[in-house]
Amino acid sequence: MIRQMYQVKRHFRSEFVPVRNLSYHVRIWGEASADSVPLVMLHGWMDVGASYQFVVDALAADHHVIAPDWRGYGLTRGGPVDNYWIPDYLADLDFLLDHYAGDRAVHLVGHSMGGNVVMQYGGVRPERVRRLVNLEGFGMPATQPAQAPGRYARWMDELKQFHRGEMALKSYDSVDQVARRLMKTNRRLTRDKADWLARHWAEPDAQGRWHILGDPAHKIVNAQLFRVEELLGLYQRLTMPVLSVEAGDNTLQQWTQGRYSLDEYHQRLKSVPQVDIVRIEDAGHMLHHDQPQRLAEHIEAFLA
Repeated sequence: MIRQMYQVKRHFRSEFVPVRNLSYHVRIWGEASADSVPLVMLHGWMDVGASYQFVVDALAADHHVIAPDWRGYGLTRGGPVDNYWIPDYLADLDFLLDHYAGDRAVHLVGHSMGGNVVMQYGGVRPERVRRLVNLEGFGMPATQPAQAPGRYARWMDELKQFHRGEMALKSYDSVDQVARRLMKTNRRLTRDKADWLARHWAEPDAQGRWHILGDPAHKIVNAQLFRVEELLGLYQRLTMPVLSVEAGDNTLQQWTQGRYSLDEYHQRLKSVPQVDIVRIEDAGHMLHHDQPQRLAEHIEAFLA
C-alpha cells in the first residue's frame, strides 16, 4: 500500500540571512509588497519553521510569511555554544526584522517558546509590532530568590553532562521512524503530515541514519530564575492588540507538575492592555498541526 504524503498548497523558498555571526535559515511564503504587512511566525522548542506549513496552506489570503529556524534548530546552526538564552532569541528576532521589514511594523505569531519570545519582544519593541498572536506561550512557573543557588548548580551540572555526551538526542534508522516518533508525541498528527514534517524536522547522515535538527544543548536548564515581575513589566508595554490562543487539551499543569496553572497565566494576562483569549477544541499543544484551519481562521480574523 502506497501512502499519500501531505500535499503542500503554498510552497516556500529558503533563504540564509547573516545574523550575529550565524547564518539564519528562513522560510518565505508569498511576496513582499508595499501595502502588505509581513507575517512573522516563530516556532517553539525542538521544532522548526516548516511546522507552520499547514497553517500557511489554510490561510484564505496570500500573505508574506516569514518563518525562521531559531538558532540551534532546523538549518540554523547554533555555533560553538553549549547553552541557549531567551535574550539571544530577542536579539535574533530584532536583527531579522531589520532585514525583512526595516522600519515597518509586522504581525508576530509565536508558538510555545516562540510565543514567550514574541510576548517579551513586543514589550521591548512595541513600535515594531502591529498585532501579536501567542499560541500556548504561557511562560514559566514563578520562582523565588532562594532557588538561585540550586538553579546555578543544576545548570553547571547539566553543562558537564552535555560535554560528556550524555544529552545526545536519539537518532533513527529511517525517516519512517521519525514520522512515527512525531505521531507518538502527538496522537492527533495524521500520517500524511507526519511523513512531510519528518523530512524537515530531521535529516540523514552519510550512513543514512536520521538525526533530529535540534542542538541537544537546548535541554540544559536556564541558569537564571524566571522572574514574573519582569515579565509583567514587559506585558504592560504590549500596546498592540494581542490574541492568546489556547488548546482545548490543557497540558500546562501536567507539564509543570502542578507548579503553574492556566488560571495563573490568565491572571498574568491582566497586565496586557489589549488581549483576547480564544480556545480551539480538539487540539493539543501542537494546535497548529491539530487544527490548522481553525487556527488560520482565528489569525486572519484577528489581523483584519
